[in-house]
Amino acid sequence: MTPFQPGFSGSTFDRADQLRGDAAAIADLLRHPQARLLQLQGFDPALTPEGALVWESLEELALGDSNSASLILLGLQDGVPHFVGLQQHSAEAPLYRTPRAMEVLSLLGPQDMATYGTARSLIDWHGRHRFCGKCGGATVAHRAGWGRRCSVCESEHFPRVDPVVIMLAEHGGRALLGRQASWPKGRYSALAGFLEPGETVEEAVARELFEEAGVLASAVRYVTSQAWPFPAQLMLACIAEVQDDALRIDTNELEDAVWLSREEVRAALAGDPDARFLLPPAYAVAHSLLQHWAWPDETK
Repeated sequence: MTPFQPGFSGSTFDRADQLRGDAAAIADLLRHPQARLLQLQGFDPALTPEGALVWESLEELALGDSNSASLILLGLQDGVPHFVGLQQHSAEAPLYRTPRAMEVLSLLGPQDMATYGTARSLIDWHGRHRFCGKCGGATVAHRAGWGRRCSVCESEHFPRVDPVVIMLAEHGGRALLGRQASWPKGRYSALAGFLEPGETVEEAVARELFEEAGVLASAVRYVTSQAWPFPAQLMLACIAEVQDDALRIDTNELEDAVWLSREEVRAALAGDPDARFLLPPAYAVAHSLLQHWAWPDETK
């Protein structure tokens, strides 16, 4: 186990899967006197002055059984149900973080960040699955917002995540980081890419490293994972030993790539103003991966 906690993890909610298909149980939860509804600003989290998520009373908002199809049950906290709404949101969710989201995410604690990540991914999924992939019929939400059913052929559809490998190549005590032209000046991060059908995690790591940087992986080890709600990815963080440090950069994917020593990575993690590069955000799993690599003896 690693001592760090990647962003969007650490929820203590009971997801209550056993209740999702029980209409009577969900109706009872909707009538719970302490039931809470998560407030969002578009697809971004609304925050209290203290930097916490904003929850409103479902009872005070007068949302009852008739609105159950427009609510997602996020889970139970000490027996209290927590929901997020669907109708207040556009079907066109931004795929990536808005500038405001990037600003406020750094303020959220682990529980709130995990809750927001779940809510955002589910809302986005509903917006993109309004029609059946089998027959094209309109779908409606069911199972307390954790599925959709086709109104024509009755096929059921459930939220999915897209697996992504994110990795550091390692050679001679140095790690390989890259940057994209759209990133803030000086920012470098781990390389990443989607798994393709028929691939293992190890094969995807090796393929992405070769495609983007021209390095050949000889061994791959898994480190940790992270749910990434932009829109719904599972980041699988790895470290790969590579055969040599000669780079052949795919400029369609990367603007630049550099080898960095542990001392250079530690300086950036320590906030040294003279550090060679700017870190990815603390809530990104790439940041956790760099922590793990920079202090390997402390994260075993």
